Amino acid sequence: MTGRGTPDPVTVPARAAGGGVSPAMPGNLAATASRRWPAPLRLMAVHAHPDDESSKGAATMARYARCGVDVMVCTLTGGERGDILNKAMDRPEIRANLSRVRQQEMARAGEILGVHQQFLGFTDSGLPEGDPPPPLPEGCFALQKLEDAAGPLVRAVREFRPHVMLTYDENGGYPHPDHVMTHQVSVEAFDAAADPDRYPGCGEPWQPLKLYYFVSWFTALQEEIERRRLEPPYTEWFKRWDDGNRAARRLGITTRVPCADFFAVRDQALLAHATQIDPGSSWFACPVEVQQAAWPTEDYHLARSVVNARLPEDDLFAGVRETLVASAAETAGAQPR
Repeated sequence: MTGRGTPDPVTVPARAAGGGVSPAMPGNLAATASRRWPAPLRLMAVHAHPDDESSKGAATMARYARCGVDVMVCTLTGGERGDILNKAMDRPEIRANLSRVRQQEMARAGEILGVHQQFLGFTDSGLPEGDPPPPLPEGCFALQKLEDAAGPLVRAVREFRPHVMLTYDENGGYPHPDHVMTHQVSVEAFDAAADPDRYPGCGEPWQPLKLYYFVSWFTALQEEIERRRLEPPYTEWFKRWDDGNRAARRLGITTRVPCADFFAVRDQALLAHATQIDPGSSWFACPVEVQQAAWPTEDYHLARSVVNARLPEDDLFAGVRETLVASAAETAGAQPR
């Protein structure tokens, strides 16, 4: 999706974001700013399956989309091996056409959120269960070589040219093999998309400026629900998470995006995935007003940044906005008069 007033690409090595202030941009930063500023800011969320985008960062995307940010969801698999979790949808005709049905559900959720979306063509690995778990299916996403799995996402990054990317942490948020692989592929694409020597034939190089991991908000909600003496809906979820996932839940929050006004939009997008979301499930056990009171933000961990990022933040584009404005002014000042 070139030709959106986007800048020439820049090859800047991404560095891990730390506390306080991350490293300043190199001197060739002006290459990342459009010569036709203002241009829309661009946000890309990378997910494993259709419905993941509606359960992780959905209110954030809805908020930014309605503020004029161009938002793209890249879905790495089609969710073909997902279970049908809504009994009302567990019918022979649905099961026989699950891939097509899930594509339709994804299209509807994208409309609700106000985002673009593209499938990147890999096959769902399924969630292996058992002790020991069975081997993953041959040819599935989680068994791909990293370079093969990352190539389509590198191409998508170079076409869409996001300023900010969102994905899962190294644990995948929970240990589904597709989520873990999605993390690996996202980091690879963030690091490689700007390098013209890597992934040749996948488009012109482009450097995203920030990479975030989703951070769970269930713990805060559970505490608020208990304080209000309501029936806690997430207890069983916590029991199913192993020690590694509890550690993942403690991933440091660097960025809290206020988006409580869009929780209802998020819920509508979730419900669009009718095969996966039962309207009577725990997803909706906590009233929206309790969620808004307990935790009115969606939270992130800034994993990489090549712009100045003063932590904590309340905006995924903190540092990006200022950088692009300053670079556009610098470029305009350098024009012959």
